[in-house]
Amino acid sequence: MSLSDFPVTRKWPARDPSVIQLYSYPTPNGVKVSIMLEETGLPYEPHLVRLGDEYVRSPEFLSLSPNNKIPAIIDPDGPDGRPIGLWESAVILTWLADKTGRFGGEGARGRIEVQTWLTWQVAGLGPMFGQMGHFVKLAKEDVPYGKARYTDEAKRLLAVLETRLEGRDWVAGDYSIADIAIAPWLNALAFYEAQDAVGWDDFPWVKAYTARFYEREAVGRGKRIPDPDGPEG
Repeated sequence: MSLSDFPVTRKWPARDPSVIQLYSYPTPNGVKVSIMLEETGLPYEPHLVRLGDEYVRSPEFLSLSPNNKIPAIIDPDGPDGRPIGLWESAVILTWLADKTGRFGGEGARGRIEVQTWLTWQVAGLGPMFGQMGHFVKLAKEDVPYGKARYTDEAKRLLAVLETRLEGRDWVAGDYSIADIAIAPWLNALAFYEAQDAVGWDDFPWVKAYTARFYEREAVGRGKRIPDPDGPEG
């Protein structure tokens, strides 16, 4: 089995089939993987997948990511030495942490703690912030109930995180894939113009945590990969 056996490579050809192929767009979910790749130093090749249906619903992309969502990767060095395709950001982050032995938590207890907060992000923080952003900024009509429901839930989740971060630099011990998953969604509040709505200044530990995350050099590099102004391919 080789990379050429993956139909996605017909639309987004690999220039170097020996390295990880990243298919993504710099959304909060997308940059989780580019930041992780930058943090670990694993060689990879980014492919810009725009969010229009002609891209994410194309047969080539669906062959790798059947839920038509970015990010997705092909790792030519899979668990059995053969290429493997991976989709869903939490699965990709966990695979890369296991592959490198970095950012996945120390020991069984540390790993469980990291996985717990990673799951909290993918099950709660991301979906709820996304729904809030839709109703606060993107909806074509004003829907007060939807706006209030998801803003209130966003505040509740921020309060959970604020309590967790009190006296901590990172959410699950040392810096981990849980932080790489959580912080980009906190940054999305500015894009959604929702910081005032959620009372951002009421969460000083969360604010400091987000700033600390974006001070990391690898985060600075990964937060705009693939370049949204670049060409597809």
